[in-house]
Amino acid sequence: MEISLKVNGKDYTADVEPRLLLLDFLREHLGLTGTKSDGGSTAGCCTVLLNGISVKSSYILAVQADGSEIVTIEGLSQNGQLNPLQTAFWEMGAVQNGYSTPGLIMALTDLLNRNPHPSESEIRAWLDGVLSRDTGYQNVICAVEMVTSG
Repeated sequence: MEISLKVNGKDYTADVEPRLLLLDFLREHLGLTGTKSDGGSTAGCCTVLLNGISVKSSYILAVQADGSEIVTIEGLSQNGQLNPLQTAFWEMGAVQNGYSTPGLIMALTDLLNRNPHPSESEIRAWLDGVLSRDTGYQNVICAVEMVTSG
């Protein structure tokens, strides 16, 4: 099936198998490997923004995203510069690992787009769908608070 979508601001058209996951389309067809596979679990490392809403790309078929706008972790940086949330993750030591960090940042980007000044409890509740096995979430909370404080 032919699909057309915008990914990180660029238009793409492709002929894909109807059962191809959005995750696999992003990684294999577009080479955007920042979005990770969690092996079908609910860890959330496959999180992207689909029309501005954080979704798990391993639960969506590429054909379901036809006509949509997708933003991946690669699309958050502009001109080689990290965005404020990515910078805060770095500065606050919130970077977990190559698997969970992209999903955390994408989910929190959605939160901050909806609520530019979330409380700590709102941040923690939002992270419920993104698991990290490396450490606690305190530095992640601190990174979000760094962005929202100015």
